[in-house]
Amino acid sequence: MIKLINGGVCAPQGFAASGVHCGIRKNKDKKDLALLVADVKCATACVYTTNLVKGAPILVTKKNVADGYAQAVIVNSGNANTCNADGVEIAEGMCALVEKHCRIAASDVVVASTGVIGQPLSLQPIAAGMDELVKGLGKTAENSLFAAQAIMTTDTVSKEIAYEFNLDGKTCKIGAICKGVGMLCPNMATMLMFVTTDVAITPALLQKALSADVKDSLNMVSVDRDTSTNDTLCVMASGLAGNDLIDEENADYQAFRKALFAVTSQMCRKIAADGEGATKLIECKVSGAKSKKIARTVAKSVVCSNLLKAAIFGADANWGRVLCAIGYSGAMVDVDKIDVAFRSVAGTVEVCKNGRGVPFSEEVAKQVLLEKEIEILVDLKDGNYASTGWGCDLTYEYVHINGDYRS
Repeated sequence: MIKLINGGVCAPQGFAASGVHCGIRKNKDKKDLALLVADVKCATACVYTTNLVKGAPILVTKKNVADGYAQAVIVNSGNANTCNADGVEIAEGMCALVEKHCRIAASDVVVASTGVIGQPLSLQPIAAGMDELVKGLGKTAENSLFAAQAIMTTDTVSKEIAYEFNLDGKTCKIGAICKGVGMLCPNMATMLMFVTTDVAITPALLQKALSADVKDSLNMVSVDRDTSTNDTLCVMASGLAGNDLIDEENADYQAFRKALFAVTSQMCRKIAADGEGATKLIECKVSGAKSKKIARTVAKSVVCSNLLKAAIFGADANWGRVLCAIGYSGAMVDVDKIDVAFRSVAGTVEVCKNGRGVPFSEEVAKQVLLEKEIEILVDLKDGNYASTGWGCDLTYEYVHINGDYRS
């Protein structure tokens, strides 16, 4: 039983968070520096952007978590610290500041940055903000919120979540904060997510669980088909829940994976729903595939289609764009078997049966697609595998946001 609770990254035992405005961003009303600190050294696992151009913080984080452990996370927004000559020096400097102010070894710090690429980043405002940042550390839901706000860029809302579940009769918790609304595809993007849990698990199995999870969660999100340079998804496990150490792929490991997916999949919905300029969440649910790979490929192709995203924005039931996206996805499917329907709280409308259009009411379809959350149901009728992809509509506002992003 997985239960939704409050607290974000501060819900699990052993984690404190903080977020402040230190001066990286011009707008003083927007926080731009976050800190997450654990009471103990944590088993830690990460996945990163697939872009060959990577932000300097990723290079430093990879080195710091190579032993499978970390105890703190420091993140700035407003500047991606990418393609800078002194980028690694700045990222290492941020870790050193954590060591100085929190007495945690710099080599046990995860560092991340998000914002404009190619702009010089000064360590001065970060150093100046550390006293306030550390003083603000706390273990409340508000502290998690402050950290979530501090990592936002063009996000319109902060993103956090937490769940409670049981292992070996022990109450365990898992929480997360996240940012990301643009440059989202493929295989992660300008997305930063930090997950905390008090489950006791080995670094090796934590990494295995995370690497498997992203195939069905973060890698299934698309906002605009661009891949950023700074994506980092980090999971830290304090082990303070008191469960038996998960050191093999047993029932407890599977239960932990379900809890992890509960967190990451809900974050996927939040990310897609808040896509840059978005007015609607698109959720493509593929069933009847003859392999998991085919199901994933089809779902991702559909939510990536700019033509479909534009049609959803206009509440136009142009289902041919769904079939088109499936057709060029590269997945081996029988196009003469495919069924497609659109669904929302306003109802369900079937638009395609066995690869052919069927009569439907345009008025009803319009009402279905005017809602803020749209499901595209694709049945391949060729097997027992399923997958879900998350995306959003493509609007005029997306162009406006990215036309003057640096300002």
